[in-house]
Amino acid sequence: MPGFTTRVIHALHDVEKGAVTPPIYPASTFLQPSEGGEGEFEYQRGSNPTRTDAETTLAAVEGSKHAFAFATGMAATGSVLGMLASGDEVIMGLPVYGGNYRWATIELPKRGVTTTFVPDLNQLTEDHFTDSVKMVFLETPTNPTLRVADIRRIADLAHAHGALVVVDNTFLTPYLQRPLELGADLTVQSATKYLGGHGDLLAGVVATNDGDLAATVAQSQVISGGVLSPIDSYRLLQNVKTLGLRLDRQQENTSRIVEALNNHPGVSRVLVPGSFSEDEARIQSEQASGPGAVFAFELADGKDVRKFLAELKVFGFAVSLGGIESLICLPASMTHGAYSAEDRELAQIPDGLLRVAVGIEEAEDLIEDLTRAIDAA
Repeated sequence: MPGFTTRVIHALHDVEKGAVTPPIYPASTFLQPSEGGEGEFEYQRGSNPTRTDAETTLAAVEGSKHAFAFATGMAATGSVLGMLASGDEVIMGLPVYGGNYRWATIELPKRGVTTTFVPDLNQLTEDHFTDSVKMVFLETPTNPTLRVADIRRIADLAHAHGALVVVDNTFLTPYLQRPLELGADLTVQSATKYLGGHGDLLAGVVATNDGDLAATVAQSQVISGGVLSPIDSYRLLQNVKTLGLRLDRQQENTSRIVEALNNHPGVSRVLVPGSFSEDEARIQSEQASGPGAVFAFELADGKDVRKFLAELKVFGFAVSLGGIESLICLPASMTHGAYSAEDRELAQIPDGLLRVAVGIEEAEDLIEDLTRAIDAA
């Protein structure tokens, strides 16, 4: 079988007129056969040739039978959580991205759906499941604490109780971790992050190998209208072709930065996938081919985190991740600001925790920027 990047670059075989890239179809509507019936494309909300090309490419990325491109990552997540009905319960890992937390604490209660947060899904047991549990939703590694959960074990346990398993795979992407092959029923990703990779578009992806689930997601797309535009579909299908190259460089940079911070007296701790325990390190090594390019750290006692941030010259102080530029943020007040105080404590997200998303700049420049700012703090 061809390698990852080869498959992604050559996912589209029937490129019109010999062009090496597909055309963009901005049309909102399409002419239909006058003799009756429907053409292949009818209206952009239902389908569009450029979005279809993007979804074909995304399926190659996922190694899945079906992939759906949404206007945002939260639109993708909403289509999956929207499968739950009144009286259902979802088990959700904690922490999760703040947008997912909002869905669980604001939107799902309106629909009569209960969420049970479990801080460590590796401790999930039979006792967590009742007849009302219809879904387990998890991130691994978690945002922003980089905790690792055993996808295969969770999937086996959930399926024994008739529950679906959904994995938010935004941090590692299918280049490094393939949840569908580990038993997950669906994956969601914010394609705004690594798949898009350049900080210039919003997009989301849902992938599955199950035909019935695919039909449900497709119906949700049409009903909600949260579809990816033709222009952004084109940009995404082009940008994702360099995913492997970008992540290789980002991981290399991350490894060197983490080593430098682990040896810096101004840093109290560094969090990476597998750093929590030997068991999580084993799980991470078995189910993923790399740690990704996001990590978190805390400054040592006596250091001023705001002064540290003010001293940074290369790292941008902003939310988001996965782009070619390096960013840093304070999750407690930014990406996870929607958390209640109790849930933030349960999720172990202290005020001073810094989440770092490493880009493709020279590692020496990134290390110098961080160490100089730490020294100045």
